[in-house]
Amino acid sequence: MLTNQIIQNCLEELRDITKVELALYSIEGIRLAMTSGAAPVQNEVLASFADSAAQSQVVGECHLLKVEEEGREAYILTACGNDDNVYMVAKIAVSQIKTLTVAYKERYDRTNYFQNLILDNLLLVDIYNRAKRLHINVEGRRVVFLIETKMEKENGVMEMMRSLFSQQNGDYVVAVDEQGVILIKSLQKEEDDQDIHQVAQMIVDMLNTEAMLKARVAYGTEVNELKELSKSYKEAKMAMDVGRIFDAGKKVISYKHLGIGRLIYQLPDNLCRMFMEEIFGDRLPDKLDEETLITIQKFFENSLNVSETSRQLYIHRNTLVYRIEKLQKETGLDIRNFDDALTFKIALMVVSYLNFLSGKE
Repeated sequence: MLTNQIIQNCLEELRDITKVELALYSIEGIRLAMTSGAAPVQNEVLASFADSAAQSQVVGECHLLKVEEEGREAYILTACGNDDNVYMVAKIAVSQIKTLTVAYKERYDRTNYFQNLILDNLLLVDIYNRAKRLHINVEGRRVVFLIETKMEKENGVMEMMRSLFSQQNGDYVVAVDEQGVILIKSLQKEEDDQDIHQVAQMIVDMLNTEAMLKARVAYGTEVNELKELSKSYKEAKMAMDVGRIFDAGKKVISYKHLGIGRLIYQLPDNLCRMFMEEIFGDRLPDKLDEETLITIQKFFENSLNVSETSRQLYIHRNTLVYRIEKLQKETGLDIRNFDDALTFKIALMVVSYLNFLSGKE
């Protein structure tokens, strides 16, 4: 919404150009903004003017003008000075404030619209009727990005995103909770999946370099109609959760490339626990020490290659074999065997998922 600081900046810019001192009051006489050289107007004068049918009035060297918002009198503007152009400057100021209120009201309405749209809070008929009233194209290629930082959402992040992605280009930045910022990005005909990924990476880099914030960005699949935006948002949200659970170091996560993590994420926890008990019984792999877990991870990264893994870990081949055989005794799985390695890999992911569920509870 239109804030007092925005009004103050507007009045100061006009004063610097015209040398006319300006002030804005609410229709009830509350001062909202004033340039440094403007003299306060008495409450009795403001109240008398507000109750009158006149749209403008001169009191001494001050011009008083009423400013309408949505068809009703909302503000009183005062312009002081003995120059013949004071009244004209006051009319310009009134026009500027009207334009600002309309612009910010429209932005707020669009923000509210997209918030309800991605949360599935709108009926189908409302989606199209409100889109027409807000001059939003119903059809068009769009994708939803979810931007999450370590800190709670700040206005600075929102403003940075809005300065980068303009509504004039069909892009909208909104928020639905205290943790994440949502970008609804309009796509050009030539933009493909690689371009979408580059946009996500650019957001991460920008927030890191300019705002010193560590950010993660997840995005859903491309949609072609407004009514499908909630689908893309849900996909982005799932991608963020899956990335947080199974690949915490990854900064950009695409719904299309979640792999087996997506499958595990959609399994009920009782089925996951049943799987763990069936394979391991009481010997759960989450109780392994950090050295063993690092060894396993590196072994998987090198496609079960013992020689390459031992080289990268700077240990003797026999030491690695010893660790693998020790793990086999503890879990009953020999990760040098592909089937056992696959089972163990899935088990580690299931453990991460169960820990995530426990944290949410």
